[in-house]
Amino acid sequence: MISLPRLPLLDWGRQYDRDTLVSDLVAALIVTVMLIPQSLAYALLAGLPAEVGLYASVAPLLLYAVFGSSRVLAVGPVAVVSLMTAAAIGEHATAGSAAYWAQAITLAFLSGGMLLLMGVLRLGFLANFLSHPVISGFISASGLIIAASQLKTLMGVKAEGHNLVELLLALARQIPHTHALTLTMGVATAAFLFWVRKGLKPLLTRWGLSPKLADLCAKAGPVAAIAVTTGLTWALGWQAQGVKIVGHIPQGLPPLTMPVWDVALWQSLFMPALLISVVGFVESVSVGQTLAAKRRQRIDPDQELVALGASNLSAAFSGGFPVTGGFSRSVVNFDAGAQTPAAGVFTAVGITLASLLLTPALYFLPLATLAATIIVAVLSLVDFGILRRTWAYSKPDFAAVAATLLATLVEGVETGLIVGVGVSLVLYLFRTSRPHIATVGLVPGTEHFRNVQRHDVRVSPRLVSLRVDESLYFANARSLEDRVNDAVALQPALAHVVLQCSAINSIDASALESLEAIEQRLRDAGIVLHLSEVKGPVMDRLQATDFLRHLRGQVFLTHYQAVAQLTPELLATPAAHPAALPTTG
Repeated sequence: MISLPRLPLLDWGRQYDRDTLVSDLVAALIVTVMLIPQSLAYALLAGLPAEVGLYASVAPLLLYAVFGSSRVLAVGPVAVVSLMTAAAIGEHATAGSAAYWAQAITLAFLSGGMLLLMGVLRLGFLANFLSHPVISGFISASGLIIAASQLKTLMGVKAEGHNLVELLLALARQIPHTHALTLTMGVATAAFLFWVRKGLKPLLTRWGLSPKLADLCAKAGPVAAIAVTTGLTWALGWQAQGVKIVGHIPQGLPPLTMPVWDVALWQSLFMPALLISVVGFVESVSVGQTLAAKRRQRIDPDQELVALGASNLSAAFSGGFPVTGGFSRSVVNFDAGAQTPAAGVFTAVGITLASLLLTPALYFLPLATLAATIIVAVLSLVDFGILRRTWAYSKPDFAAVAATLLATLVEGVETGLIVGVGVSLVLYLFRTSRPHIATVGLVPGTEHFRNVQRHDVRVSPRLVSLRVDESLYFANARSLEDRVNDAVALQPALAHVVLQCSAINSIDASALESLEAIEQRLRDAGIVLHLSEVKGPVMDRLQATDFLRHLRGQVFLTHYQAVAQLTPELLATPAAHPAALPTTG
């Protein structure tokens, strides 16, 4: 179904008042302070000039405020998408070059177009193919790769690699060439930032600061690190001693840019753009839904596709690169009290002012400081606990997580994501191809039916009740045939087979043919096939087929009615257990 984009701005804009304005301004100030160092760092992570990170943090925030359905989501550069951008473009151009920047703009354009098209076509459900374990494994592995990629900057050496193994080997070879001053400053900055995240707020609270002010100071930790290390580099002449700095950052508004109109380039960037779009959308919606639930609000995934599409298109025309809703800055925006997307507009104004006024002060900013900022930010995304949790709860999910982790670490981000999705789909097909089909009997004194292997129930040798706990489709239709054949072979006195369909949500054409084959075989054996508790949508489709017209048996509203009519003696006889009957559990 195609739907025209709507404007959530018209919903919250009508109720905007002075109190909301104050809350949004305070949140915008806090997020702006946090976003400036992040934007610079993630642009460098993507292989782009530092100022591109600022450009990518202005127009996308404005467009999201117009189209976004989340009240607190903060859109801009994020670590994983920046890494995927570098991986996609690194094969076609040299990092930092004009061609590289042009291709990053083109990648944002393609990603924005895909997201917008998916939103118009209401394809938000496609993100469901990326399970949480796969996304967790992918983000954890990407976080490790990102952290490893920044170690070379911390060490002051050159080391390249497309995966974790290559990066670590290259770094090991460069250990003798480590720049001691750069490493000392980078490690000290990282240690400070780790401490600020956990220890500064409690310390300031004990000193008498209010919790809100202490939290603001803790959020400003990266800005303090930038100010101190930049000042020391300028005052002590560390640049002359080999410390690499950001250098000149152009002042001014984001430029008007255009994507590269090259069909061959578009073809080569199509798959990376699609993966970036899906990953960015899933990350953004996950954060948005989590934060919306805390305020009893809701977001519209299809509208989010439109909003993120518009944000990426605006990034393409304002010198940016692919963006999405960031976890850390959105949480900060939420905690700071943002009430509407207008906070994003005020943040965009703050970033614009920084681009116009503050960039000269960043000339002596050490690259190692930005590298430390990235490392601290991405390591918080690494969650190895998912391996333990999925191993204990679901071995297939563990396999998907492990495969995604290993493939991403060894082969790179794109391959890792594709492997994770592929493994998840294969495991799903394997599981659903072996559906749980239970032989059920009547629980004495009730109208309920339960598995004969788990409960003390009543059954009859003249009737077999099979509960199919899965929708029927091409991959599992044969399993149902085999299950019915086994039941017939083990009960010579069998006269009726009833399929309890309460858990069946759909029956595809292959499964319909299997049902027709089952009905014909049972008819030839003198046995009648019946159905019970068929759901309305399934019944609607069956009524348009020859299956029901040729069915000798009946379709019962409840399974109890089926048993009461076909084997009324069962309601008064003592419990019996057909021990020989097979069951899947």
